[in-house]
This record gives sequence, C-alpha cells and structure tokens, in this order.
Amino acid sequence: MSSHPVALPRATLTLLAGALLAQALPLALGPWLARLYSPEDYGRYTTFAAVAANFAVVACARYDYALPMARDEAEADALLALAVRVLIGVIVLAGLIGALAGALGWLPHAGWLALAVGAAGAAQLGTMWATRRQRFLPLAVSRVVQHGGGALLQLLAGLALIGSVGLVIGPLLGALAGALLLALWGGGIAWRRVVAVDRERLREVAHRHREFPLLNTPHAFLGALQDTVTVALIGAWAGDPAVGLWGLALRYLKAPASLIGGAVSQALYPRLTGATSGADARRAVRQVIAVLGGIAAVIAVSLLLAGPALFAWAFGERWREAGELARALGPYIGLHFIASPMAVVTMAWQAQAWALRLALFGQLLFVLALGIGLWLGDLRGAGWCLSAAMSGYFGYYLYTLCTWSDPPVVAVTRTVPA
Repeated sequence: MSSHPVALPRATLTLLAGALLAQALPLALGPWLARLYSPEDYGRYTTFAAVAANFAVVACARYDYALPMARDEAEADALLALAVRVLIGVIVLAGLIGALAGALGWLPHAGWLALAVGAAGAAQLGTMWATRRQRFLPLAVSRVVQHGGGALLQLLAGLALIGSVGLVIGPLLGALAGALLLALWGGGIAWRRVVAVDRERLREVAHRHREFPLLNTPHAFLGALQDTVTVALIGAWAGDPAVGLWGLALRYLKAPASLIGGAVSQALYPRLTGATSGADARRAVRQVIAVLGGIAAVIAVSLLLAGPALFAWAFGERWREAGELARALGPYIGLHFIASPMAVVTMAWQAQAWALRLALFGQLLFVLALGIGLWLGDLRGAGWCLSAAMSGYFGYYLYTLCTWSDPPVVAVTRTVPA
C-alpha cells in the first residue's frame, strides 16, 4: 500500500504511450475511411456526434471528476454511486429525446443516441475512477481499445457498405469496450459497497461537491453546445457536404488534443490535487504548457505550410477543401492543443466559476467569428476568422494560468492500492 502519488513524468509517459498507440490506428486508417465514406456520410455522422456529445459530457453531472478529490474510500464509493444514478437518468432522457428526434426526422441515426451517451458516460466514469486509483496502465490500454478499436470498427463497417451508420457504431462499440476494460482492470470497484450507499450519504456528497454540477456541468455542456451550433450554422449555409468537410478536418486536427492532451490532463490532475504548495502546483502547470507548446508549434506550422496538399494526398482530392480549412485553422488548433488539458487546472484550483465565465465569453466569440467568416466568404474564411479571434482568447487563458497568484493547496490524502 502506498499513499504517494505516481510521479508526474512516469504517469505522463505511460498515458502518452497509450495515447500515441491509440492515435496510430485512426491516423493510419484515416485515408481508407475517407475513401469509404463520402463528405455527406461524414456530415450526417458529425451532426449525430455533436448532439450525442451534449449529453455525454454531462452524463454524470461531472461528479465523476470529483472522484480524484474524494478524501477516503467511503466518499469515493458514494460519489461513484451518485454518478451511476445520474448516468442512468441521462441515458433514459437521451433515449426519449432520440425517439422524438428520430420520429420528426431532426437527427440522423437518432435511435443510437441513448447507447452512444451511455457508452461515452461509462467510459469517462471508468477513466476518472482509474485516475483516482492511479492505474495509469489500464488507462493507457483503454484508450487504445476505445479510439483505435473504434476506428477499426468504422473501417469494417465501411467495407460492409452500411453507410454513415458505420461511423456511429465504431466509436460506440469502442467506448463500450474501453468502459468494460476499466471496470475489470481499472481499480477494483467494490460494487457491493457502492450499491449499499444510502440516500442520506448520497445527498451529503452531492452537496459537498456541488460545484461540479453547478459550475463545471454548464461549462462542459456549453462547450459541447458550441460544436452543435457550429454544425447547425455550417449545415444551414451549405448542407451536409460542408458539415462533412468540417467534421473530417476537426476530427483529425483535434485528435492530438483529445488523445495526447487527455493523457497529460489525467496525469496532471492528481498532481495538482496532491500538491503541497502553490509554487509546486504552478510549476507543474508551466512545465506542461511548455512541453505542449513545443508540440503545438510543429502542428500549426505544418498545417500552415502544407495543409491542403496533406489532406489531398492522405484522403483523396475531394478532401482538398478540408485541407484549405485546416490551413486556416492552424493557429487555432495549435493553441487549442495547449489549452485543452488545462481544464483540470481550474477544477483543482477551485476556480470553476472563473473558468465558466471565461468559457462563456470564448464560446460567444467562437460562434460570432464563425458566423462573420461564413457571411463574408466561405468555410475557409470562417477558419481564418476563428484563428484570429481565438488566438487572443487562448493567449489570455494560458497566461493567466501561468501567473496565477495563489493556487490553493488541496493536498488530498488517499491510500492507493499497490
């Protein structure tokens, strides 16, 4: 038994190795997928995925993100029980809304909505439980199963010629497999204790960690809503093919942020919650930003210099316009790559109210810049407007984190199984 957190560099390398391996399959299969699925297919999938994400990011009312901060195993069990109950309710709600949207023809593949939300919510819940237990190897393997396996299933579905539903089924089954792996290997959940948690205990932990549903849940939901509004604007402007160009471009441009950045955030979060001084916490944040900044510079410069040629070569000539969009979005993508893992910083530093206010401004700025760009020109012009507007926003955000005057010391003490 050990009460010491796993060292940040070792944990980061373990998660990074898993993230890179998970990224290898989607990147390798991407050109084949783009030839199996049309821009219209990607457009329908992108619309579905955007709506599903609105439910998935709040599937546990963000109580899952409080798990690493639980003071002892009893509190962790109660939080897990609370999160599972909320997840079940969200799945039922998603099923009802999916049935309505499908009957009215509002959402492609609406019948899959509840399953997609449940799979994503379960995978995220398992991820945060394993993060609390500092089980970084299972976390790394689950990422390979979820992201790499999802891409492989999309390929098999494409070869079976089942259309855009194949793009939906792949990630759904990958998330289910990742969640199952974490449940079996991610930290030894004592389900008997979890089931036995009484209502009074549930109310107690719900109140103690109320900032997560009250502050972090709106933050996450509005972030996902931004993607939904984006898809709606582009779809109204040019229909499913344009949404498909946007969807494919953003799917691959943001892959490093979701995989590499996600691995970094999972290692950084317990380091911040266990920091013994504000200086130590601030130093960890600066180190991570510096490392991510070097990678982001390579990504942004590569897109600016060769985005269209890279997309046409990799995905086929019909996707060259997506490469033009990628070039325009290069600065935005680079800064987003740095900022994405930093969401856990404001959780650990108890600054979620500030983060929510800033995020609201950023989301309004994003939608405004997108709308102006579409109105003035085309999808590529919208990309340049977004890069210009969001560079200032992300710059302010990262500078503020690096110079935070007095990060609070949470110093959560917990016992981690050997």
